[in-house]
Amino acid sequence: MFKKLILFAFIVVFPASVSSSSLPDFSELVEDAAPAVVKINTVSTPKRSQTQDRRQGQLPEIFRDLLNRNQRPIRPSRTMGSGFVIDQNGFILTNHHVVDGAEEIQVQFSDRSEYSATIVGSDRRSDLALLKIEAENLPSLDFADADTIKVGSWVLAIGSPFGLDYSVTAGIVSAIGRSLPTERGENYVPFIQTDVAINRGNSGGPLFNLDGKVVGINSQIYSPTGGSVGLSFSIPVSIAKNVVSQLRSSGKVTRGYFGVAITDVNKDLALALGLPGPMGAAVSNVTANSAAEKGGILDGDIIVEVDNQSILRSGDLPHIVGLIAPGTKVPVEVYRKGKVKKLSVVVGALDADDDILASSSRGGDRLGLSLEEVSQRELRALRIRQGLKISFVADGSPASIAGLALDDVIVQIGYSSLEDLDEYQDILDNLPEGSPIAIRFYRDGQAYFTTVEIEN
Repeated sequence: MFKKLILFAFIVVFPASVSSSSLPDFSELVEDAAPAVVKINTVSTPKRSQTQDRRQGQLPEIFRDLLNRNQRPIRPSRTMGSGFVIDQNGFILTNHHVVDGAEEIQVQFSDRSEYSATIVGSDRRSDLALLKIEAENLPSLDFADADTIKVGSWVLAIGSPFGLDYSVTAGIVSAIGRSLPTERGENYVPFIQTDVAINRGNSGGPLFNLDGKVVGINSQIYSPTGGSVGLSFSIPVSIAKNVVSQLRSSGKVTRGYFGVAITDVNKDLALALGLPGPMGAAVSNVTANSAAEKGGILDGDIIVEVDNQSILRSGDLPHIVGLIAPGTKVPVEVYRKGKVKKLSVVVGALDADDDILASSSRGGDRLGLSLEEVSQRELRALRIRQGLKISFVADGSPASIAGLALDDVIVQIGYSSLEDLDEYQDILDNLPEGSPIAIRFYRDGQAYFTTVEIEN
């Protein structure tokens, strides 16, 4: 009898604690927002690898002709993604990687109407692209205020994962201000992390708050399986507004630039330098004639504040500096020899084709790796003819998730052996997204296999 009473009490109390009235109803939001969300289909022609062209060029002409006759025709590559209308006159926002290299772009609305789109401008550093279609009086979406997103807030995504049009998924904000360096080591986006189910095809779609306003643009996921595991990342509206404004006015994006290589400050370094605690960005190198050098920033300084905004981690610096208009004089606060020093720095410009980094000195490539040549002595010790040694692995990168580590020697990626750094770059440029890639490597004299996966 006692057990039955306990069970009854549990049954009565439990439903009250998870009443459906306490959970948000997204139906109205979806009904209002879905007409402004679009499916994007692109067509592009895959490029031949530079290595293939170089090797073929070394052959006698008779053999080159033979190879050309027997070569399979290059088939067009088709990709899909999502986007949304930000202006009723036909401006659409999506991801850079959705339309990068596209020769044809088709935009489809929920009513099945279709339009050809052109690229107004595209920015790889933020992974954002602005498209234009010839249409008027379109339903459009509004950006939320940049400071309204909070950890724990409900959010909702609409997109076309795996081509399944206008799929709706929801979750909560897991973190804000996440630093995820690109394949070039650049870090200009403080990502919103959520547990919303995002998959291939969701890229470029909107992330909404409960008011139906866009708080982020869905960009990438981390997954060992290829599907969603609750680690999704979106570009915040603070970045999107700035990028859209510049793309509409000039078709390109210019960012603020200091010209420093930086690293994080851990507990031990903070103690050694006399800091109150782990904080700021440690300057490991100042670029000659850069804005930082002209403003008095020195190697070894700890940057803790820029333009009255605190630098808590090194990843905060490029986020903040990148949004400052070039030519603007801003106050900068640094720790130097245990004391606070106040400086004024005129922010430089990071041009579209400038590859000098204003973030981490090392961020890795598409796999999150930096590689270097292996000495002949090391190759002989491993009894191998060729390979490249890992000199850096970015935290949370595909390589890190796959278990690759410092000083591992990679000898093969897929079916391709690694001859040199140029060969590796060619392989890297042509790695598929969303599919497991086999990697063979040596560690402590033993050969191993692992798989990595680059998310789209």
